[in-house]
Amino acid sequence: MNTRSSILPVVDETSAGGLVVDVVEGRAFTAVIARRNRAGRLEWCLPKGHLEGEETPEEAAVREIAEETGITGRILRHLATIDYWFAGTDRRVHKVVHHFLLEATGGVLTIENDPDHEAEDVAWVELTEVASRLAYPNERRVVATARDVLAGRA
Repeated sequence: MNTRSSILPVVDETSAGGLVVDVVEGRAFTAVIARRNRAGRLEWCLPKGHLEGEETPEEAAVREIAEETGITGRILRHLATIDYWFAGTDRRVHKVVHHFLLEATGGVLTIENDPDHEAEDVAWVELTEVASRLAYPNERRVVATARDVLAGRA
């Protein structure tokens, strides 16, 4: 069987990002971004992006979160690595995304520093509420892991 997807070249992509958390009056908040999906719908997701040059996933996560949200952070720990496939018009992509938990150390919430201009909005969302806002089930699972870590259950 010679289907279109079986003849497209395969490209490997690696990205990193995650949850940057700030605790205000005993409540944990995380910065999330809204961007357009391939169909043009606005969807909320965790900040993330491609590794550049010789960057480690940790370095890329810190940089991407700062670029897409304006918030600088310090990595506390690795949360999850998500691996999935999707097809573009000219290739099949095998994507690996490393998600980290970061403590917010500074900055101001903004999308103005996003060099790709993919983020259309950014918001602090309470950690207990953020999963219901996120578009992707795998990111909701990452949030559940972060909540377990912060509660001392993981």
